[in-house]
Amino acid sequence: MPDRALSPERPILWSFRRCPYAIRARLAVAVAGVPVELREVVLRDKPAAFLEASPTGTVPCLETDAGVIDESLDIMLWALRRNDPEGWLAMPHEGRDLIERSDGPFKQALDRYKYATRHPEADPLAERAKAGAFLADLDTRLAGRGWLLGTRPCLADMAILPFVRQFAHVDRAWFEAQPWVHLVGWLADFKSSARFKAVMSKHPQWQPGEVGATFP
Repeated sequence: MPDRALSPERPILWSFRRCPYAIRARLAVAVAGVPVELREVVLRDKPAAFLEASPTGTVPCLETDAGVIDESLDIMLWALRRNDPEGWLAMPHEGRDLIERSDGPFKQALDRYKYATRHPEADPLAERAKAGAFLADLDTRLAGRGWLLGTRPCLADMAILPFVRQFAHVDRAWFEAQPWVHLVGWLADFKSSARFKAVMSKHPQWQPGEVGATFP
């Protein structure tokens, strides 16, 4: 299967540019400086090689010589355990708790708010309020220090920011009108950063027989 040929130096990272799960995986791979072959997937036209690789058929998916990693947080940990130059893994245990809250109740409320037509049983404004309660907590944490758990970024910041971005883009005017000045600034700084712009570079849809882009 030449389309899935691997080498220990060049694992294959299947990705979709706008997916928040894929964004956070790329952030960790980029900061770690671990080279991968990036293959951009169009979700309405998933290639057979990707579906063979991914147990869930979802991005991101990392193929390594040791096996497949199909969860974005696990891909982040895989990269950072190889190289963590900024100390993202050096965070208190409450950082994991924040990530669990983000990936669990917050993401569920976000989906029911953003994709209201898919969830007719839910009140999108009530779901927005549920998500907003979590964001208000993050805003309090950010006050006076700039990052969720201190004066420098850690895994929790980079695991959560892509989902805050997704929430904000549902109704930007409403989001920016909320009294979350620290949260709004945290997100704005992230979106304007060279790091974010680098991981959001556009890549063409991967085609069978092609070699994907070298990343980072």
